[in-house]
Amino acid sequence: MEEKIIIPGAESPEKKKKILSCIQPSGIPTLGNYLGALKNWKTLSDDFDSAFAVADLHAITVRQDPQKLRKQIMEVFALLLAIGLDPEKSIIFIQSHVPAHAQLAWVLNCYTQFGEMSRMTQFKDKSQSHADNVNVGLFSYPVLMAADILLYQADLVPVGADQKQHLEIARDIANRFNGIYGKTFTIPDPYIGKQGARVMSLQDPTKKMSKSDPNPKSYVSVFDTPETIMKKIRSAVTDSEGGVYYGEGKDGVNNLMGIYSCCTGLDYEQIANEFQGKGYGDFKNAVGEAVVEELRPVRERYDMYMKDQAYLKEMAAKGAATASRIADRTLQKAMKKCGFVLP
Repeated sequence: MEEKIIIPGAESPEKKKKILSCIQPSGIPTLGNYLGALKNWKTLSDDFDSAFAVADLHAITVRQDPQKLRKQIMEVFALLLAIGLDPEKSIIFIQSHVPAHAQLAWVLNCYTQFGEMSRMTQFKDKSQSHADNVNVGLFSYPVLMAADILLYQADLVPVGADQKQHLEIARDIANRFNGIYGKTFTIPDPYIGKQGARVMSLQDPTKKMSKSDPNPKSYVSVFDTPETIMKKIRSAVTDSEGGVYYGEGKDGVNNLMGIYSCCTGLDYEQIANEFQGKGYGDFKNAVGEAVVEELRPVRERYDMYMKDQAYLKEMAAKGAATASRIADRTLQKAMKKCGFVLP
């Protein structure tokens, strides 16, 4: 799940607002994940007091192969560095390395109503797609997401359409707790920033690009080779008309124009002018080359980090230590208000 969520580093002298974003280690992200969200995280890190996490606790609501999960956690952590996030400016950490996430989630579970959880649409969807493993974690994971957010007193939460319910429930839980015990948690607001491209399937442009699509030609992985990227873009569905312009009924062309726009900075009118009188072959080649160049530095930095596992572990430990200092303050404040005896 491509998460999700929000937040902060230590208080900055400029008193920037706090924002946190998390990503599940469910495999290598697609071009859609990158252009739609990850590419903008560098900007978030410049503009906000920011934290970024690999949401590995959320991953186990679905059965995982332990060895594969460990590998994917470190791959996604390396990817966060590869997209340009700076551990000196932002908190970059692995969720399970900060025990306060699970601890606060239990406390918040006791301030969340069963009916609220049963109305969550993602639970309904996932319980159907994983009918053989409808576990309690799958039911209550929005409370863990609320803990992720509230631990860091996040001001803002960048959420997609499929995550709006989770922000709403986090706000509801925070308001309920604050109403009982007084101001404890910051009430997070949604963050509406620069919208990345909504990248659709290359083979069925009416559906969102997804790495779970059984047809590998339908998506580009962030770490596909240049040759594979070119091949997939060249095989992308277009139409029989032959004109490169944005319009109704041209879903395939619209999708490729959106990708090209995100990679080059050109708007749709400029793209249409560039390819006026040219065929889809020229257009697809240009889109493919733009994608290759967009992803090249990310892939090169990722390969560099993956070859230095000692550095990755050092950065993960550093990020977890900083995140824990912030999270533990919030956790102890909440637990004290509940009546627990603190050590």
